[in-house]
Parts: sequence; C-alpha cells; structure tokens
Amino acid sequence: MSTIAVIGLGYVGLPLAMALAEQHDVIGFDIDAVRIGELNDGHDRTKEISPDVLKQGRAKWRSNPAEIRGADFFIVTVPTPVDQYKKPDLTAIVAASESVGRELQPGAIVIYESTVWPGLTEEICAPALERASGLKRGTDFHLGYSPERINPGDRQHTLTTITKIVAGESPEITRRIAALYGSINGGNIHVAPNIRTAEAAKVIENAQRDINIAFVNEIAQICHKLDISSADVLEAAGTKWNFLKFTPGLVGGHCIGVDPYYLAHRAKQAGHQPEVILAGRQINDSMAEFVSGEIAARLPASGARILVLGLTFKKNVPDLRNSLVAEVVHELHAKGHAIEVHDPHADAGEAKALYGIELLADIPDVARYDCVIGAVAHDGYGALDGSRIAGLLREGGLLADIAGMWRSLALPAGLHRWQL
Repeated sequence: MSTIAVIGLGYVGLPLAMALAEQHDVIGFDIDAVRIGELNDGHDRTKEISPDVLKQGRAKWRSNPAEIRGADFFIVTVPTPVDQYKKPDLTAIVAASESVGRELQPGAIVIYESTVWPGLTEEICAPALERASGLKRGTDFHLGYSPERINPGDRQHTLTTITKIVAGESPEITRRIAALYGSINGGNIHVAPNIRTAEAAKVIENAQRDINIAFVNEIAQICHKLDISSADVLEAAGTKWNFLKFTPGLVGGHCIGVDPYYLAHRAKQAGHQPEVILAGRQINDSMAEFVSGEIAARLPASGARILVLGLTFKKNVPDLRNSLVAEVVHELHAKGHAIEVHDPHADAGEAKALYGIELLADIPDVARYDCVIGAVAHDGYGALDGSRIAGLLREGGLLADIAGMWRSLALPAGLHRWQL
C-alpha cells in the first residue's frame, strides 16, 4: 500500500484525498491550519464532502509539512490564479513545490494536478523541487502530471467516474501513476504521450468552453440591440442537431475565467498571438459591465434600492472566487444605487473579506425594492413564484433575470422584466 500526500485541500484536493484514502494511506496537507481544524472536526466549507462521509474517511489532515516526509507520491492540487493584470500567478504552485521539495525522499513521484500552461511542470516546478530537496529529477525523484477535472457541485461527473488523463516523465513512471489513479476510478485512464501534452489538454478544455460562452454572450448583446430575445433565438437554433447549446451569463470561478490566460501567456512566449482565446476572454470579462449598464438604464439615475439574489460564481456551490456578480454589485453601487445581497450558499465572512459585501441573513418577506436581480440560479431562487417576487418589488419595479431562471415566470401587471 502506497503512502500519498495530497498538497492543497480545496475543491480538488479534498475529494481526491478522500477517494485515495479508501485504497491507500493518505495524508492531506494544507498550510491553512483553520481548514485542517475544520476537517478534523468533520466540516468541509466547500460542501463537497458531507460531515458523515468526512468523519468516516481514513485520510489524516495535517498542516505540519514534516508529516508528509517520506511519502511515495506527492500530489499537488493548489490553485493557479491570475493577478490583477490577468497574468499567471505562480506563487502557490512554486511555494507548494518548495514545501514538497524540503520533505522529498529518494524514489518519490511528484504529480501535479494544478492547471498550468504546457511546459510549466517541467520548466518551473521541477527546478523548484530540485533546489529545495538537493535531489535530481529523473534520478532521485520523478515527475508526473494528471490534470484535475473536478466540477464543483456536480454529483454526476465525479472523481471516480470521469476519465483521468495521466502522464509521467518515463513509461514506467506513467504506468505507476496510471495504476494509482486507476485504483479509484476502475481503470478509466487516458495515457498522454508526455507531460506537456497532458498540460495542454487540460488548459484547452476550459478555454474551449470559455470561447463558446463568449460567442453566446456576444449574441445576447446583439439581440438586445435588435430588440429580440436571445433565449428565444438560442432555443430556436438549438433545434438543429449539431448546434452547440450554451447559454449567456457571467463567467467567473477559478477555471474558465482563468485558464485561458495561462494558455495565452504560453502562446505569446512561443511567438504566437492568441486572437480567438483573448477575444473570448475580453467578451466574458466585459459582461459584468454590460449587465450592470443594461439594468442601470432601466432604473433612476441614482438612488434605486436593489436586491441581488446570488453572489457565488456558480449555482448551488459556496465558491466566491472570481465572482462577476460582485462586479455587477460594485458598478451599480458606483452609480449611486443602494444594494443588498443575499446568498444562502456563500459564507458571509468570506463575502466581506473578498468583496466588502455584507450578506443578508434572509430574503425579506415583503419589501419595496426598485429592482430584484436574479444573479445566480440557486435552486431556492428558481423555486420563487411570481407572487413572492412581486412582494419584493414596488409598483413599476424591475425584475432583472441574469441567470435566466425566471423566463417562464408569470408576473403581476405593473412590473417590468429584463433578462440576459
């Protein structure tokens, strides 16, 4: 039985550690001691693992790096974000590599799951491991890559059911990595010919989705100028057998809104200007401004009272990272409007720390808002009926449906509707 250290216990690392612990000895490591304390108490703030399952798991949760020394496998699952200038921020992955390197023993295999550009694992992570360990890659320790494919909140495409891409620096290392992951997903493995190919496969997965969403976002903007419903247009077009069904919206989160910048960065290094990738990013990054502008145009110049329902980047998950809803809130606030925000899935302290936004504990029973914005299609919001929403709006008020969850909802006369 192998000993495995999983480095980083967020949306990716925690489910991976839990799954591996059913077959192997696993130490889950995170520098956040509070996070480790929560996990040891049976609480997962990401809500990916239920308390009962977490308490029954065999993995050990640690924040002392000395306790990962001597592991047979180290799997790095730390985030790879971008900075304020949309440039790759490698702080976490380099720091994680250095931490692993200091505990690395001869014979170990270090596998990266973090999304990176093609070449980063071997060109940046491997040297960091060598510097910190004093060991030589390919001789004393070995390198691999197996990109994460976790979709937060998705209970169908889980770690144990999806195909896992693996690659190692040699056929033997690849075989061992494939066997490791195959032990938790029934051998559903795709072997890439090398690490760079596996890195590229991952980064284009999200770039492709980003571009497709950018297309329908641009279609939505065009439809608004033509005074037709983008939802009706997409529904009609979707009757063709080969039409790709994407819907417009705010593209945030830690993957789709980030990963294309890693691919674009590497493309520029290679002397190629990535026109389509960056055009898609520009459209999706601009959607908060477009949405807030459309809503503001239907309200008084200032002083409107607005209720925003939803702040997380995706429905039914607590993840607030890179939420474009926050940008909509800030832009409407900058126009002089009073904004209140509710989200039953988001952590109030995190919302305040990340965006300076105070969350309502509950949706008011009756209010007189000038505008209610449906920003995130949480199940609870989609279940609201016309009378409940009407009770939140003054006469002549605006229901702005960014998430498209109330398209078929009947509203009382005297209320207005805008939808993306």
